[in-house]
Amino acid sequence: MYTTTVTVSGGTASHGRASGRARSDDGVLDLSLRMPAELGGDGQGTNPEQLFAAGFAACFHGALSLVARQAALDPSTISVEATVAFGRDPEDGGYLLRVDLVASWPGIDPEIAAPLLEQADSLCPYARMAWRGTPTTITLAS
Repeated sequence: MYTTTVTVSGGTASHGRASGRARSDDGVLDLSLRMPAELGGDGQGTNPEQLFAAGFAACFHGALSLVARQAALDPSTISVEATVAFGRDPEDGGYLLRVDLVASWPGIDPEIAAPLLEQADSLCPYARMAWRGTPTTITLAS
């Protein structure tokens, strides 16, 4: 249905996370990447966790809005906050992400919202990725 490509280059530090640039194939996304201050960077640009949080929140918002409309409810006041935490995996010392989503829907009865949140969770591709994993290929360009 839709495919996009974003290329990250390393910048002056030869490290995409620390001084990189992210550009989409259509040129709409073009921004500097910087390591957050909490991880030893200058914090003067966005970082992958912020981008992931924005994508996850937007995707879940879209899914929740869709199921709300299907239930003949007004989704106009819905907002979704995504908190992404970057940390260590206690099992192997590698890196992990943790995502916490908080949907705000003023005026909705929690008993009505609960099944809609579950439907949105099963519909949202980011949530599905989090629960099931995503097929990934890694190749070296020739």
